[in-house]
Amino acid sequence: MKIVFTGGGTGGHFYPVIAIAEAIHDIVRERRLVMPQLYFLAPEPLDQKALFENSIVYVKVPAGKIRRYISLQNLMSGFTTLVGFFSALSILFRLYPDVIVSKGGYGSIPNVLAAWILRIPIVIHESDAKPGRANLLAARFATKIAISFESAAAYFPENTRGKIARTGIPVRKALTRVESEGARQYLGLETGIPTILILGGSQGSIKINESILFSLPDIVSFANVIHQTGLAHFKSVGSIAKVVLAGSSHADRYHPFNYFSEISLQRAAGIADVVVSRAGSGAIAEIALWKKPAILIPIPESVSHDQRTNAYAYARTGAAIVLEEGNLTPHILGSEIRRIASDPELGKRMVAGAAGFTDPDAARILAEAVLAIALAHDS
Repeated sequence: MKIVFTGGGTGGHFYPVIAIAEAIHDIVRERRLVMPQLYFLAPEPLDQKALFENSIVYVKVPAGKIRRYISLQNLMSGFTTLVGFFSALSILFRLYPDVIVSKGGYGSIPNVLAAWILRIPIVIHESDAKPGRANLLAARFATKIAISFESAAAYFPENTRGKIARTGIPVRKALTRVESEGARQYLGLETGIPTILILGGSQGSIKINESILFSLPDIVSFANVIHQTGLAHFKSVGSIAKVVLAGSSHADRYHPFNYFSEISLQRAAGIADVVVSRAGSGAIAEIALWKKPAILIPIPESVSHDQRTNAYAYARTGAAIVLEEGNLTPHILGSEIRRIASDPELGKRMVAGAAGFTDPDAARILAEAVLAIALAHDS
């Protein structure tokens, strides 16, 4: 039995694949099945360590990102995707997997089209409240369509509605739980005050970094700050923070990190009182499972079609507030952090709103469906 995953561009497309693969391994061990061969077809491997740990073989398939504005680069991207399609056709013909699982994104398009030509069953998963163009294209070829937000169903073609099921967002096993035991000592945090966790997405966020930096003197006056800056921004953020906090007696309450390992993120989330984050669907799912009050700062719609819709869909539960990037200032961000961190009753209501937003078993639900289709096709 062979299972191919595809998806491309960002961690939001990649890490749910890892979560589904983890669940497949669990089910196979429990039922003493023959372990399927797992493959990941995409332009980039994204996280080779995660692929290796889950016995997933990476195969490069080129694909071009189509921009939402007129650009000559779209012409080159179209050519790259065409090359990727013929590459995927050759690879999938040789592998002939029993099912292909697509997480969407531009990296999935050549592989899904090739799978359709070869009549390989296709399962797609849409993490966002507003589906991306790749999954809307793939829907007409799909055997099953899994969604995370109820609102996503209305965007798919009417003749595909019978294939749709809401599963939630697959989250890696390690991040479905938090570790508060020993977290303050591990991260070197001061006791007796709130802790604010800042997450800028897998690449970090310049806008969030800037707003946090210039509100730092106020925030560290009442709280610890754990700040994931992004690898590319770590040095510059650290240099500016030293200048900004030069006159503060609480400068040691600020803790920047370039990147979080799973255990670091478990511990940071475990002792966080408020989480400030971008509004990627994976980040929202993790925050919901952690049951933490959140401030969401979505990427503007002109850059990303999905985050604003995700943010407001989650905020309607009462678990988060949304700050639009266009309105974001250090004063507003600092004030909202203080308001939530200093109001235990508000915090409790936000925690209650997070309950039940996403299914902690989403990865397993998807893995069960994928294995069922693969076993039927294999036989």
